[in-house]
Amino acid sequence: MELLLSLAVGVLTGCGIYLVLRARTFSVVLGLTLFSYAVNLFLFATGRLIIGKPPVIAAGLSVADYTDPLPQALVLTAIVIGFAMTAFVIMLGLRARAELGNDHVDGRHQK
Repeated sequence: MELLLSLAVGVLTGCGIYLVLRARTFSVVLGLTLFSYAVNLFLFATGRLIIGKPPVIAAGLSVADYTDPLPQALVLTAIVIGFAMTAFVIMLGLRARAELGNDHVDGRHQK
């Protein structure tokens, strides 16, 4: 399970970085989204992959008998912020396309 999770984080990170380095606006937005998914998955994995354990320590339970709720809260917050930033960057790209006439990130048309 850990191997699959680390491979997923690695593939998402690699694809995200590749797309961020492209010259088109949509590719950059998609790359940032994939990169944020990789970070969210990594943060979620830091809370230990435990199924069926309570997030709060109850009386009589040891520290190993619960799951950490902080990474889950961080990922939920990161999803909301990532969605808002993606919407903002898409609107910024549409505005740049309307004013400049192309969708290159540097504003110059390349042939």
